[in-house]
Amino acid sequence: MKKSLLFLLIACISFAAQAQTAMNKDSLLRLLPKAKEDTNKVQLYLDIGNIYELDDTKTAEKYYKMAGDLSKRLNYKKGMIKFISNYTGILNAKGSFDSSLLLNKQAVQFAKELNDAVIIAKTTANVGNSFNFLNQYENALYYYEIAKKDFDKINDPYLAARMNDLIQNVYFHLSQYENGVQYGKEAVSYFKTAGKDMELGQASLNLANNYQSLNNNASALVCYQDGLAMAKKTGYKALELASLIGIGDIYFHRYDTESTRKYYEAALTLSKQLNNPEGEAIAGRGMALHFLLKKDFKTAKNYISASLKLADSLDLKQEKFEGLKVMSGILFGLHDVVAAERYLDSATLIENKLRGEEIQNKTLLLEKKFETAKKETQIKLQQAQLRQKSNLIYFLIAGAIALLVISLLSYRNYRHRRKLQQAKIDELETEKQLTATEAVLKGEEQERTRLAKDLHDGLGGMLSGIKYSLSNMKGNLILTPDNALAFERSMDMLDSSIREMRRVAHNMMPEILVRYGLDTALKEFCNEINQSGVLAINYQSVGMNKVAMEQTTAVAVYRIVQELVNNSIKHAYAKNVLVQLHLSEQERLLAITVEDDGNGFDTAALNEATGMGWQNIQNRVEFLKGKLDVQSAPNKGTSVMIEITI
Repeated sequence: MKKSLLFLLIACISFAAQAQTAMNKDSLLRLLPKAKEDTNKVQLYLDIGNIYELDDTKTAEKYYKMAGDLSKRLNYKKGMIKFISNYTGILNAKGSFDSSLLLNKQAVQFAKELNDAVIIAKTTANVGNSFNFLNQYENALYYYEIAKKDFDKINDPYLAARMNDLIQNVYFHLSQYENGVQYGKEAVSYFKTAGKDMELGQASLNLANNYQSLNNNASALVCYQDGLAMAKKTGYKALELASLIGIGDIYFHRYDTESTRKYYEAALTLSKQLNNPEGEAIAGRGMALHFLLKKDFKTAKNYISASLKLADSLDLKQEKFEGLKVMSGILFGLHDVVAAERYLDSATLIENKLRGEEIQNKTLLLEKKFETAKKETQIKLQQAQLRQKSNLIYFLIAGAIALLVISLLSYRNYRHRRKLQQAKIDELETEKQLTATEAVLKGEEQERTRLAKDLHDGLGGMLSGIKYSLSNMKGNLILTPDNALAFERSMDMLDSSIREMRRVAHNMMPEILVRYGLDTALKEFCNEINQSGVLAINYQSVGMNKVAMEQTTAVAVYRIVQELVNNSIKHAYAKNVLVQLHLSEQERLLAITVEDDGNGFDTAALNEATGMGWQNIQNRVEFLKGKLDVQSAPNKGTSVMIEITI
């Protein structure tokens, strides 16, 4: 059974000094009126905020902001970093993750200005934490990996191990469990050697989650048991609860009813002691499954009813979905088929809602990325315009002064400028010869771009003008009903032609490829085909988010995939297509695979193929100096494998 109580601790790196933490609240407050407006007062504000944060977050927030304001007035960058480190903890607790992200990015800039490698690494890790809270796992992974490299450089194995633990959690959420296991093993190995019991328990639990997702239940059980042992040793109750649930889950899948009951019963008791209703709902569902295995449907129904009630009160959609499925199974066991089907229908509704929310979140994230990129471009443009204006003013002032000084030397300067111009012409000629080959290679895509522009601006404008003229003529003509109907049909056909022209222009050079790169463009291409319902495409990519690829290469690869998918639609009449891109960083080798379940064909016929589509594919592969392999047979689908050195 899936656990909604997935254990994940994302701890911000603390910069607060510990010199005054032993002092009580009253002692610190008495020091405040006499304190000078200096860096020591900044630390005093932070220490007071630390004490208040335990039971009065609003007051703690006030003192943290006072520390930040004073640091800003003093231009005390380390103080600003300390303020951000403490204040973002409160923001994260309130769910203000966007604000926390913005502040943590500012902290990175302050750290770079201080040129302190340790603080740079810690603030970078905190940016990754913010992205993790926002469920933007790819961005979180990017910053965590940078932070880990920095901790390795400064020889801080403890914080590097913490990064490994966080990275394995990110890979879990990205469903890249094998990568998660790799990083999790490194974290567990270090914490075990260093005797860090609490961190070892945490890392063991997270490693167990990755193992279990790979169906490696034996290794997962060992890690859950290690996490449970460390939890009991350190008194870490939340870790103990998650470990008990994990162990119970594994024994359930082994159909070991007594062990399942033992651990879920312990988890249920602990949840009630901790006043943790979410854990109670999960453990209760586990107990229901135990009694379902024993065919004690009445007791199972009591447990799952209580679990569903808790899940409903907490609005735990995933847990409610799992509980409804269990309830349906129990009712089938009681031969109440009608009620069982109703619960299944309710579970389906929640599942559809969860999927809809996931798609909506991904759409919002994509729109947010697009708007952010657009704003950054506008800011850069405005900055460039300001620089140009400033340069122009300076140039005019300098020119006026220089004109008075060099008036007698104008002829000499004129000849000198002529020489410089000739030298520049010669330089441009040389550059022209050097770029001739590249221009030939880029010619096709440039022609596509030109044609797209001509279609949109030229033919599009002409068609729109014709439509406008015909619309004006209609008012001045007397038409019979049949002619009026024919006229309207012609106008509709003209509208369709304009839309088709715009679609063709877009397909000739997709804007998303230029803006966001090959991986994003292919995802969008596959999504559009999926949405059209022509066929189902499964797009997978590994390592593509790390590659910096030349645009010429990216466009060529995009056209190859586009043509292969089109062949699957037009010629193979396929229902399902798999598109895979795998980039090996070490070998710099890009492997492209396109498979379909269509009609297939005799590959010997490719030698006599005269179609432009297949010739275009071969030409592009040859241009990229790649290798092409086609496997197909009649009624057995087609698999095309291409390898390109990037």
